[in-house]
Amino acid sequence: MSDNIYNQTSELTNKSVNDDEIDLKELCSALWAGKITIILTTVVASIIAVAIALSMPNIYRAEALLSPVGGDDGGMNGLASKFGGFASLAGVSLGGGAFNKTPMGIEVLKSRTFFADFVDKYPVMVDLMASNGWDSNTNKVLIDTETYNVDSQAWVREAKAPRKSEPSVQEAHKAFSSLLSVSQDKESSFITIAIEHYSPHVAKQWVDWLVQDINNTIRNQDVQQAQRSIDYLLNQIEQTKLAELQMGFFELIQSQTETIMLANASPEYLFKTLDPAVVPELKAGPKRALICVLGAMLGGMLGLLIVLVRHFSSLKKDEL
Repeated sequence: MSDNIYNQTSELTNKSVNDDEIDLKELCSALWAGKITIILTTVVASIIAVAIALSMPNIYRAEALLSPVGGDDGGMNGLASKFGGFASLAGVSLGGGAFNKTPMGIEVLKSRTFFADFVDKYPVMVDLMASNGWDSNTNKVLIDTETYNVDSQAWVREAKAPRKSEPSVQEAHKAFSSLLSVSQDKESSFITIAIEHYSPHVAKQWVDWLVQDINNTIRNQDVQQAQRSIDYLLNQIEQTKLAELQMGFFELIQSQTETIMLANASPEYLFKTLDPAVVPELKAGPKRALICVLGAMLGGMLGLLIVLVRHFSSLKKDEL
């Protein structure tokens, strides 16, 4: 009886293997029969991918390498321990150097407020929101005429509410954020600021402006804060008669005065430029070869899918 069971099991196994072999042969036969479809879809997809790749304008990337500017605390730690209470009342910052301000500076650089001041100061809105290419022969940014009329210098795009013809700061900031890249190396603390644009000259110019403005912005904030602290401390000196407190206030005033002097004497207040931005000679994108390869692969996969769907559909019809 055990021999019969063994024979039946062997027959079922052989039958299963034979069925699998038949299915594999049928599958290969179906793919071979549909080779024309697979080839055609691959060729068509490749042509479309090449057309798309060639129609895409070049993108150039300009970047600058920066280093956080470190400051010498000098006697600031001693002042902080001795007059920390007074300093906190006056809103005076006695601790931390420029390295502690680095994360704040990066976030300010990415903020909408900084960008709003940036577009008010420099003519970047048209190149940001209406450009669609760059003419290397004339070194001019190509402008989309359906978005902006160069002759009348007016925005003519059709926008759905709540958008308007002229881009808002919020909309432009979103577009600018996709072009801006700010990264910091964890080991060296060096910072890379990069801009991607159709024009290599525009990309380089924007990076220069960004580095300049972020230093000026943080410097002005610190100078204004120090001046407010000095005004407050002078007022406190007039109101107190205790010589010890007056001495402490005078030392705090001295520290804030030094902050203002150092800030005004330092063009690169927060970030020092180690490697300034240059006009890039080579494009950063698009990756046309990669686009073509992916297009051919997707076309081949689509062709295989079509052939397999037809094959299994015909099998189901035959079974019915």
